Amino acid sequence: MASTAAAGTPPGPAAPRSRKSVTGTRRAVAALFLLPALVLLGALVVYPIGYSVIRSFYDQSGDGFAGFDNYEALFTDDGIRTALKNNIIWVVFAPTVATALGLVFAVLTERVRWGTAFKLVVFMPMAISMLAAGIIFRLVYDQDPEKGVANAVWVGVHDTFAQSSAFPKAHPGRESPLEAAGGGAFVTKEPVRAGTPVALPLVGVAPDQLPDGAGKAAPPKAEPGKVTGTTWQDFTRGKGVGTLNGVDGTEVGYGGMRIEAVKDGEVVASATAAGDGTFTLPAEADGALLRLPADNFEEAYNGLDWLGPALVTPAIIGSYVWMWAGFAMVLIAAGLAGVPRELLEAARVDGAGEWQVFRRITVPMLAPVLAVVTVTLMINVLKVFDLVFIIAPGSSQDDANVLALELYRKGFSEDQPGIASAISVFLLLLVIPVMWFNVRRLRREVRR
Repeated sequence: MASTAAAGTPPGPAAPRSRKSVTGTRRAVAALFLLPALVLLGALVVYPIGYSVIRSFYDQSGDGFAGFDNYEALFTDDGIRTALKNNIIWVVFAPTVATALGLVFAVLTERVRWGTAFKLVVFMPMAISMLAAGIIFRLVYDQDPEKGVANAVWVGVHDTFAQSSAFPKAHPGRESPLEAAGGGAFVTKEPVRAGTPVALPLVGVAPDQLPDGAGKAAPPKAEPGKVTGTTWQDFTRGKGVGTLNGVDGTEVGYGGMRIEAVKDGEVVASATAAGDGTFTLPAEADGALLRLPADNFEEAYNGLDWLGPALVTPAIIGSYVWMWAGFAMVLIAAGLAGVPRELLEAARVDGAGEWQVFRRITVPMLAPVLAVVTVTLMINVLKVFDLVFIIAPGSSQDDANVLALELYRKGFSEDQPGIASAISVFLLLLVIPVMWFNVRRLRREVRR
C-alpha cells in the first residue's frame, strides 16, 4: 500500500532554480556586471537631476524654501523671456533648415561622380568644435568689409548695382565760398555769373579714397555766356604751403562731382566735373546758386550689422546650419540608399517628372529618416550654448540670449543658483517630450 500510495502521489514542486537570461547568463551575474554602469549612471545622471530639482525650490542662499518663486521668474524675468523666445526661434528654424539642406544635398549628389567629394566637404564642419566654429563666424560676421567675409560679399553685390559716393566726408574748409544747405548738401553763398569762373574748394577726403580717375586740378577758364568753375581738394602737404581757396599744382580735382544750378528752389542746369575738377554750365545758370547735392558725399556702404540686435540670432543660426547640414546630409543619404530604385524608375516610366518623383516618392519614403534627423537636431538645439556665447558680442548678447546661456549667466555671473536650477529643470521638461517621441518611433520601427 505504501508503495502504491507513493506511486500514486504526484511529485511535489521542484526546488526553485536560478533563472537564466536569453544568453544563458544568470541574472545575478548580469546584475553584478551592470552594477558599475548603474553606479555611474546614478552618480552622473540621476543624482544631478534630483539635486537640481530640489535646489530649484530654494532661494539664492540655499537655506530658505522659495516654493515656485524660481519657476515664476522663468515667465516674468525679461532676460529669461527673451531666451525662451529665441529658443522657440531656434527650435522652429534651425532643425528645419539644416534638414532641408541635408535633403537637397543628398538628393542632388546622388547621381554625380563627384558626389562623395562634395559630401566630404559639407560634412567637414562636423569635425570642428563649437568653440572653433564660433570664433570662425565671429570673424565672418565682422562689420568691417576688409575683415568680415559676409560683409565683403554683401558690399560687393551692393556696389555692383548702387555705386557709392567717391567723396565721403568732404566739406568746405576755412573761408570757403560754400556753406551747408541742409541734408548733407552744400551751396554757394552768392549767386554765380556767366563769364566769371567759380571756385568750389573742399577738404576732408582721404588721399586713398579719391577716385582712381582723379587728376591734378586745373584752374577754371572763363567762357562768355557760360558758368565755368573747378571743384577740387584744397589741400597741399606741408606747413604754410599752397594758397587758400586757390588751385595749386599738386592739388587733385574732384572728377565726377555733380553740380546743380538752383533758382527759386528749382534745378535749372546741372553738370558733372571732369577728371581735373573743371565743369561748365549753360547760360541758364547765370544768377543761380550752385549746389553740390548730398549724394556726392554719402558714406560708403559698409554692409549689414550681422551681429546687431536685429540680425544676431539669424546669423548664429546660420553658423549652426553650416555645422549640422552635413550631419543631416549623411543620414539622409544613407536612408536614400535604401529606397527601392524600382519605385523611382516606375514613376518615371509612368510620366512623372523629377519634382513629382521627389515630392511623392522620395520624401515619403525618407520620412522616418527625416524624423530622426529633425528630432535629433531639436534636442541638440535646445541646449545650444557655445555658438551664442562666442559669436554674439556683449552689446547684443542679451538679444541673442538662449536658455542654456541664461542658465550659465544666472548660475555663475549673477549668483542665482535657484533660478539656474529652475532653468535646467525646465530645459529637461522641454527635452523629455521630444525624447519620448523619438523612443516611441524607434520601438515602432523595431517591431516592423
